[in-house]
Amino acid sequence: MADVLTVLALLLVAVSATAAVAVRDPARQALVLAVLGLALAVLFTVLQAPDVALSQLAVGSALTPLLILLSVRKVRRRGREGNAGREGDGGR
Repeated sequence: MADVLTVLALLLVAVSATAAVAVRDPARQALVLAVLGLALAVLFTVLQAPDVALSQLAVGSALTPLLILLSVRKVRRRGREGNAGREGDGGR
């Protein structure tokens, strides 16, 4: 039974890691990265490493995707502000 859980957890990690690479939009990548962090936490739990699983849950599933989402938001906001300033130049 433990072997089946390990294989399922590994498959979940492989699928979510592939999805994280395949997604093109940075905001969606951050969300898929959160799912990958959750899958890794499940894998670590199945492998009987609860301390590593808790760390992964906090960092990989919550903090890292949050920081990426905030960075993407800030970059997109600056891009909009820069484009608005260029439009007011009279077409130069």
